[in-house]
Amino acid sequence: TNRVKTAVLIAGYKRSLPGDTDLPAVNNRMMELQYLCVLLFAAVLWPEVQGKLKPGECEVCIKFMEKFIKRIDDTYTDRTDQDAIELMLFKTCKEATGKEERLCYYVGASDISATKLVREATKPIAQGKPAEKVCEDLKKKDTQICELQHEQEIDLNTVDFKTLRVKDLKKILNDLGGECKGCTEKRDFIDKIEQIKKKKEL
Repeated sequence: TNRVKTAVLIAGYKRSLPGDTDLPAVNNRMMELQYLCVLLFAAVLWPEVQGKLKPGECEVCIKFMEKFIKRIDDTYTDRTDQDAIELMLFKTCKEATGKEERLCYYVGASDISATKLVREATKPIAQGKPAEKVCEDLKKKDTQICELQHEQEIDLNTVDFKTLRVKDLKKILNDLGGECKGCTEKRDFIDKIEQIKKKKEL
């Protein structure tokens, strides 16, 4: 492991130190050794720190895996059967929609997936790891998995439309069942949304 390699390197470096009679050289080499230790331990620990999930990160993956693990536990008495978990994952992904369908594509549980990380997803589940740890492991294989985020619900009665992007305004308009032919400016979309809202309130 990285920690064993670190210990071996430090031990070898200590043996290369000069004798006690050459004190200035010893002090210099000891300072170099301390610096080397810092670099080596940083190399060991940095990947682990980088792999940790930040608050709110990987929400689509975590919510999907929480539901999936519950489904596994409700279906099987033994969660250690990785092949059974894999079959269930493919079945679950066939029913997935939206961002969860995209997650299945990244994991490799979709018929059109370019990559195959299914075993990387099912192995930690079979080992009893929680959803957050499963997604943490998957992030190390493909960072796109943790870039998926659920769209925030917008309260049309309180939101300030001027603060939204045109992309968001188009989605709201589409959700309301309207369209804005010839609209090019943000103001055009806002006016159209306001018109449809007033009609629905009548």
